[in-house]
Amino acid sequence: MGYQAFDQYASEYDAWFLENENVLQTELRLVAESLKDAGEILSIGCGSGLFEKLLQDQYSIRIKHGIEPATGMAEIARKRGFDVEINTAEDADYGIEKYDTVLFNGCPCYMQDLGAALRKAYAALRPGGRVVVIDIPKESAYGLIYNLVLATGSWDHPLVEGCQPKDPYPVELVKQANWRTTAEKSAIIAESGFSDLVYKQTLTLSPHYSHTVVEDPQDGCDRGSYVAIIGYKK
Repeated sequence: MGYQAFDQYASEYDAWFLENENVLQTELRLVAESLKDAGEILSIGCGSGLFEKLLQDQYSIRIKHGIEPATGMAEIARKRGFDVEINTAEDADYGIEKYDTVLFNGCPCYMQDLGAALRKAYAALRPGGRVVVIDIPKESAYGLIYNLVLATGSWDHPLVEGCQPKDPYPVELVKQANWRTTAEKSAIIAESGFSDLVYKQTLTLSPHYSHTVVEDPQDGCDRGSYVAIIGYKK
């Protein structure tokens, strides 16, 4: 399972984001924009709770409950004050009509059966609720370079030299991921019952330059390397 490496690299995950402050803040702005007036939120694959903590501190967006399969990550999130169930997105019980928003931030690429998780999310939402699915699209600049690293096995390969981000994501975690295209994720979201899909994007610069600025989110999905797909339960 893709989450298992996060037990070994839990501290490295947080350290990478904190060392890449502009990328972290760029992604955080997209998440915050997608969670405006979100009501009661369940965070699937909440990891160490880093985003949840920053959303609370910087945007007054409070996420009380999370589900995370990696024990090491969940323990860090609990230390940050969050209620976290250690379980996979596919196996956990989300409840029935308990939440206004279910958030999948950066975790779909580590899920074996995204459809199963989204069907649980649909059942867990109150009528009018939303699902927020945020991840790196396979077709994006980051998706392409990550798959190049998967193919070559290293950030040091000559084909990657001069193209990589300033502080590349640990290759051990890249190897755990399976990125889907925006079209693939949209189809799964729609098949799970959601409608009126809305797209927001960020990280529009080349990965080699994305550390230089903090970006505001934009509408659409045609240029960003971090894309939010928002679907609604009628």
